[in-house]
Amino acid sequence: MKSRFVILIVLMLSLLFFTSCKKKEVKAPAEKAVNVRVHAAEKKSLRPFLDTTGTLNPYEEVIVSAEVDGILKGMKVSEGSIVSKGTILAVIDDIDYDLEVKKVDAALKQADANLANTKLEYQRKNALFKEQLVTQQQFDDVSTRLSLAAAEVERATASLSLAKQKLLKTLIYSPLAGVVKEKKVERGNYVKNGTALFTIIQTNPIKLNFSVPEKDTGKLKAGQNVFFTVDAFPQREFKGKVSVIYPSLEEKTRTLLIEALVPNPSGILKPGLFSHVTLHTGSERGIVLVPITALLYEGEKIRVFVAEGDRAKERTVKIGQQYKLQSSVRSPQPPGNEYIEIIEGVKEGELIVTVGQQNLFEGAKVNVAR
Repeated sequence: MKSRFVILIVLMLSLLFFTSCKKKEVKAPAEKAVNVRVHAAEKKSLRPFLDTTGTLNPYEEVIVSAEVDGILKGMKVSEGSIVSKGTILAVIDDIDYDLEVKKVDAALKQADANLANTKLEYQRKNALFKEQLVTQQQFDDVSTRLSLAAAEVERATASLSLAKQKLLKTLIYSPLAGVVKEKKVERGNYVKNGTALFTIIQTNPIKLNFSVPEKDTGKLKAGQNVFFTVDAFPQREFKGKVSVIYPSLEEKTRTLLIEALVPNPSGILKPGLFSHVTLHTGSERGIVLVPITALLYEGEKIRVFVAEGDRAKERTVKIGQQYKLQSSVRSPQPPGNEYIEIIEGVKEGELIVTVGQQNLFEGAKVNVAR
């Protein structure tokens, strides 16, 4: 009985020993690495710039109006017609005005004849008056009639000039070289003096109008180059020069209106087109760039993760301007080609995590995808 008890105790101790050994053999789970992609922070020499939007407008826009009353006898142009300065746009029926010229011309000839006769009479009576063969009253009478005849000639001359001007105004001319934007009347319409007939726009050069924020107004000056694109030609960049900096800011938006002139000899740029404007504000300087996709926002705090060996290090960064760089075979850019300037927090050459950073924390193990 005693020996059985001893054997039982030995068996229990042996079982306890083996159990404790097995527990010691259990290993801790291996640390899991987060798969990420990285991109080296680059230092490039780039120019600071302003990025804004604008609209194209005609260099000049005029409304051509009738200057005499009458019926439109002919229309020489329509919307879209290209015109030169002095091109005939329309013709008003000139019969009445032509007759008026002939009538006034006849009156002028009669006045000239009357003046010539009066001058002869004046010369005769002046000679007789010197010899005291006519009275003072007779001489004064012929002198007065001579003055009236001369005045009548002047009046008739002015009337003829006015009648000829009205006749000339039955032809409607373009005041500038450009394009017919709008035709407001049709042939056969009766128009009065002041009736709007056409809108003519000049598009070479063309104006680019855009606004900049108040904080950037000190960076602007006349003559600066402006680069822009339009949605109609997304792969083409156009260039102009700042021509006008408006003297005051818009109170509601706190922005300053700028005007630039853009050569447009082929006329492909149309008034009203929306434009994406870039205005360089300084010379080139070296800046550190990282892909914009690397940024993590947390309130006002902006973070990135840097891959150091197989570990992730968190960095708080201060950012500057955003840039869009062109890809090359030797240095392919990330999707979108959009980079952000890093003012503080990252150095050139450091490996910035661009994919998978949402799953990282300080010191996390990373597996950089090749």
